Amino acid sequence: MDLATLVGLVLGVALILMAIALGGSFPAYVDIPSILIVVGGAGAATLTAFPLARMLKMPSVLTKAVKETKYDPEKLITQMVQYAEVARRDGILALEGMTSEMKDDLLITGIKMAVDGTDPALIEQILDADLENMQIRHEIGKGLVDAPARYAPAFGMIGTLIGLVAMLANMDDPSKIGAGMAAALLTTLYGAVIANVVLMPIADKLAVRNEEEILFKTIIIKGVMAIQAGDNPRVVQQKLLTYLPPKGRSTGEDEREMRRAA
Repeated sequence: MDLATLVGLVLGVALILMAIALGGSFPAYVDIPSILIVVGGAGAATLTAFPLARMLKMPSVLTKAVKETKYDPEKLITQMVQYAEVARRDGILALEGMTSEMKDDLLITGIKMAVDGTDPALIEQILDADLENMQIRHEIGKGLVDAPARYAPAFGMIGTLIGLVAMLANMDDPSKIGAGMAAALLTTLYGAVIANVVLMPIADKLAVRNEEEILFKTIIIKGVMAIQAGDNPRVVQQKLLTYLPPKGRSTGEDEREMRRAA
């Protein structure tokens, strides 16, 4: 589980509930019709906007935001350099026996094509297409969260307008104006909370996950192409380190180890 996501969601809701408890009566902030308008309306609008097949993927999309997936570019670069050492020492065909220990499907595909002697341009084209399709899938998943995040505040305003109309239609009883106004404003509150405390942060977390995976896959593609080209392991390392920030790059000790290995 991604602790930051869970803590952020729980803390955001808890602070709002605490503010409500300190500033007034909690039951006054509960209005079932308002909840139905915001949650039901946003859900219905999202269902209208997307095919049912995509909507059924919503649970897996939300799970991806909460589930922690560790991408370690530094460890990946170390592995790619090791593969380059094997290919340079024993020939690229020696990598065929190492695919069983590789965990990333893109890496396995790239190494197998390189071992089979596939044209380098074709290898890069296929791997780039895989990366591009992954980005499209991620954008679709993020869109499933972005949509209700946009619709929830809008339905909050719709609920407020409905409440105001109902209130103005009963102006003959001044004692009910305050309660009617409060109920009308609650839909706006619900829409803002759902969008800004839950959905939009989750969408942003999905964007971060996408960026991390793109970097990871890009390193794989560049590493496979460098290995296929027969580059020196030190050259492979330097090529891949350019994708990391300066503080995340190898130390001098790593460089000395690379020179001894080469």
